[in-house]
Parts: sequence; structure tokens; C-alpha cells
Amino acid sequence: MGGLTRVPGLLFGGDYNPEQWPDEVWQEDVRLMAEAGVNLVTVAVFSWSRLEPSPGAYAFDWLDRVLDLLHAHGIAVDLATATATPPPWLVRNHPGIQPVDAAGTRLEFGSRQGYCPSSPVFRAATVRLARAMAERYREHPALALWHIGNEYADHTAECFCEESARDFRRWLRHRHGTLAGLNSAWGTSCWGQHYTDWEQIEPPRKAPGPVNPTQLLDWRRFSSDALLACFEAEREVLKEVTPDVPVTTNFMSVLRELDYWKWAAAEDLVSDDAYPDPADPRSPVKAALGYDLMRSLKRGPWLLLESAPSAVSWRPVNVPKDPGVMRLHSLQALAHGSDGVMFFQWRQARYGPEKFHSAMLPHGGTRTRQWRETVALGADVRRLAEIAGSTTEAEVALLLDWDSWWGLEAPESMPSDRLRLHELLLAWYAPLHARGIAVDLAPPDRDLSSYRLVIAPNLYLCTAERAAALAAFRGQLVVGPFSGVVDADDQVHEGGAPGPLRELLGVRVEEWRPIPDGGSQEVVTADGTRLRARTWSEWLSTGEDADGTETPDVEVLARYSGGPLDGRPAATRRGTATYLSFLPEDPAPLLDRMLAAAGITGVTGQGLPEGVEACRRGPYLFLLNHGTEPATVPLPALAAAHGGTPPTDLLTGRPLPAGPVVLAPRDAVVLKS
Repeated sequence: MGGLTRVPGLLFGGDYNPEQWPDEVWQEDVRLMAEAGVNLVTVAVFSWSRLEPSPGAYAFDWLDRVLDLLHAHGIAVDLATATATPPPWLVRNHPGIQPVDAAGTRLEFGSRQGYCPSSPVFRAATVRLARAMAERYREHPALALWHIGNEYADHTAECFCEESARDFRRWLRHRHGTLAGLNSAWGTSCWGQHYTDWEQIEPPRKAPGPVNPTQLLDWRRFSSDALLACFEAEREVLKEVTPDVPVTTNFMSVLRELDYWKWAAAEDLVSDDAYPDPADPRSPVKAALGYDLMRSLKRGPWLLLESAPSAVSWRPVNVPKDPGVMRLHSLQALAHGSDGVMFFQWRQARYGPEKFHSAMLPHGGTRTRQWRETVALGADVRRLAEIAGSTTEAEVALLLDWDSWWGLEAPESMPSDRLRLHELLLAWYAPLHARGIAVDLAPPDRDLSSYRLVIAPNLYLCTAERAAALAAFRGQLVVGPFSGVVDADDQVHEGGAPGPLRELLGVRVEEWRPIPDGGSQEVVTADGTRLRARTWSEWLSTGEDADGTETPDVEVLARYSGGPLDGRPAATRRGTATYLSFLPEDPAPLLDRMLAAAGITGVTGQGLPEGVEACRRGPYLFLLNHGTEPATVPLPALAAAHGGTPPTDLLTGRPLPAGPVVLAPRDAVVLKS
């Protein structure tokens, strides 16, 4: 797993903050960690002010003792470079490192991530500390993984200060080359924005009205790259001093602010922080989508680096997890490719903003349900050690492109602001998840030849190169509405949508027809199935002739019924490429036909009871019941693979009774075929 060979099997543990506790508590901590089966902890994430109490004066003695103590008890360390939050002396000596918001307000010290990503002072200070950490602990036997920063873009996704403005101009020079190139890309002849000097360009701060959408798109690209530059500056030092120690930073599932395709390429191990809301019935699906993204980023195992044992501390209402839910959520992450289960945090804090955030060891200590569940989960993780390193093979891919996402959700300039990419992804992912069908996420320019079905819920921004890559795909392709609209500079393609996808799809979009909130549009398929379109519809033509003659090789799969669009094409197919010009309220009827055309079935060979998740990871089949009632899952194919003998549940070591698998509420089984 990304070279993390010092800890065999699966990883189990959490964030450990010994600086919040007196030394005598440390001994109890390591004893209880051993009891729970902890084999990895994350240390020093927010310790900069303790490790460097004044400029260039390092105080490593306490961290030395912590690492020695952990190693003596067989616990490895994910060692943070401690640069997630600058110390007070750095902020007061250099107040310019604090971030500035779009309204021009410089944000004060007192929280976390209080830094401007473009600040050379901040970057230089992080590199110095990272080097000191690497040189100090390069040979320490507890060191298994480097952890740079923390949850980049969680609090500081962008900064609008003068230093960021200078960095933005440098970035724009590199991207566009000349002012003429920038003026052309940004379309500055609109609204009199033509620039005659680079110094005239500023970040897209708060303005009287809508800001140039291409400026906003470039700003989103720049802001992601500026934070990535911070990560890479530290990574370069760590790789110089400790080349054999893998490097990670913790992602935040399906996050709009950072282009995780670029970020994942810069790290050795993909890791994720996931906090499914126990009060949200869609949490299992949302979490699974995020986990599949993590698995897809480097096409292999990843690590759940943070999750909540029970309640978090930052929602308006922080609902705890019912008995069994922590275990179920943890097993779900393992099912989707994580090589471990880690939590925030080990010991529950007594003070600070996260004092009510749950922990593996809660305020009430070892005489609590939470502690008993922690110990039991550690035993489960040990029983599943053999799954480490195994991978998932998916026949379906959902396309996700951050440039297109950023362009689609530009404020105040779109036909509708109701098209939100995360929701569009979930609309297709949910029925696939309910059918037990493995899904990868992929950028549009990835080699897609290993998939049978590729779904692009939306490709608002689509270049000729990406269109060519999709045209080369020989499986079943589905393209959702409002795709192929603009080029890489957010300029509408000549001739309108779907732009470079027009030849592949054989359609023209003549008019966007967003549907008002609460409204709908009926759609009828060729076999008479009636669907409802919500949020979006389009005036679609399949021919080039002005009289609307439809192209013979384009099959109309569905037509609008009623209203101004009555009788017009709503869904079409040319060859193996399908275009949907609407957002179906329930895509399942269309999806089932596409799956049949691609020859794809779920891992059980048939449907699943509501609330049951079936996920295959290599030879291992996870069945998880997220519901509150027992569920019965037939598994004829799996029994046949064992010569008719029911397989053994790895979690209990017991053979399952003959016949269907009966899952208790919020329970799971793991079977090996």
C-alpha cells in the first residue's frame, strides 16, 4: 500500500494528541492502544507552536519521548510535519501570512489553517520545519508515513491578499503567455475589461456584479495549484531526506475546491477523511461515492485516515452513531478499498473546539459503550488482515473533471444554478450502488478501454481532445445534459452544444430550458415508459437541416410529452453513445437498459434488498446491512463457486448456513470466493 510496509495487514488507530495531556497519561494511552489493537497513530498535526516555540528554536524532546514510547509498544507513526497551523510568533512577526477573504478582510489568528498559500514567508517556514522534522526522525523505527498539512482547503481554500494577487499574475503568465492571450481567453472585450498591463489584474474579489466567469475558472485552478505548491515544497524536502518513507495528506472525499487528480499524482498514498452523517439516510451512498473516488485516484488501495467513532462537533446538530454503526461504517470503507480504519481521535479532548467530538477513548473512559465498540472493531480489523492490498475491478466509470465542475458552478452567469455536480454524480451512483455494481471515477482523458459502461453526468467544459478520447471508447457511453458547452477558457463552442461531442452524439442543442423549482416535464420512452424530468430540459435536434429532419442513424430513445417540447427528442443514441437532454427524477429505468446493453450485473447476480450494500474487493465479498431490519440476500453464484458449500464469514470464522445470507440490522459478513 503505497510502500507502507512497516505495518503488515490492515491499519487501525487514530489521531493522537499527547501534547494535550500530561506525561503520566501517555503510559495509559499506549497500554490501552495495545488492548484495542492499535498499530498506527497520527502524531503532531497541530504541534508547530510546541515544536518550534520561537524562530529556529526547536523543542523535540517531548515528541522524542512519544515516538519512543509508541515504538516500544509496537505502534507505528504517521508523523505530521505540523504545518497545518502556523504558530503565534510567526503570525505576529509576519501578519501578512494571514489569509484575506474576498471582501478584503484579513482573518485573525485563533483557529487553524490561518495562512495565505502564496506567502513566501509561510512556505519557507514550513519547509524549514519539514526539514528539521525529517532530519530528526529519519532513522526513527516508529516512522511509517509522512503526513503533510491537514485537510487542505477545509478552512483556507483561497486567499485574496496582495501576495496572492502577485502569485496569481505569475500563474496567469505561465498559462496564457501574453496579455493578448489572456485577453482573448477571458473575453475581456465584454463589459470593457481589456487589460493593458499585468499589474491591472487582481483576484476576483467582491465586485458590484457578476465577475468574469473565465477569471473565476482560472482562479479556482490557481487556488488549487497554490495549495498544491505548499504540499509539494514540503514533499520535496521529505523525499530528499527520507526517500523511502511514503508521503500523504488527508483528502476530504468529493471536494470541489481541489483537483484531486493532480493532487493524488503528487503523493505516494491516497488518504481520506470521511464523516458520514448518522442523521442523513443517504450517508451510506455518499460515503461509498467518496471511497470509490479515493480508490480511483491511484487505482488501488487507499487509507481512511480520519473518521468519527460517533458524533462530530461541527454540525448544527451532532447526532451520535447508534450501536454497531461505527463498525458498519468502518467495514464499508474496507469494502471500498481502504487498507485500514483510522479515527479522529484517540483520546477525547477536554478543551478546545473539538472537545465534544467523539473519540476511540471517550471522556467516560473504558467503562463506556464507545470503548467496548473500539476494542471489538480492532479485533474485526485483525480478522480481516488478509484483505490488505487487494483491489476492486469495476466495469462502470463515472467521469469527473474539476475544470468542468468549477465552470458549471460559476455564480450568477448560468442558465440555472441548480446543476450541482456532486448531486449529478450521486443521481447515477445511487442506483449503481443499490445494484451492487462496482464503480470507478475517472477523468475524461483517462484510458477508458477497461470499462463496459462510462457515464458522464455532466461535461460542461469539453475540449476537442477529450471528445476524441470519448469517441475512441468502444463500450456503452452515456452523456448527461448541458455537456460540450464550452472550451477550456469557458467560451461557448462555435455552433453551440454539444460542441466537439456533436459528431459522436449526432445531436444539436438549440435551447436550454431549465425547469423551475417544483416543476417537472414528462418524458416517454420508445416502449411507453413514463419518466419525470426535474431541474433541466433542452430543445434538442438530431439533424442538421433547418426543417428539423432527424438523422437516420440517430435513434430517439425518448421524447418529451406535453408543453413546448412536446414530441421533441429527449434521449438519443448514435451507435453506442447515448445523450440525455434532461435530468430524470429516477434514472433507474434508463440505467437498467444501459447495463443490459453492456452485459453488466451486480456482484450477487440479482437485486439487493433496500439498505443492503454488496461490494467485491478482489476475492472478498462484503455484504453490509445499513437498515434497521433484518435482510435476506440470495447468493447462488457464490455457493456454486464453493461446490455448493456455503462460504465462511471472515468476521466470525463460522460457515454460513445453507441458502440465502440473513443479515441482522447494521451487521455485515465478509466472504471469500
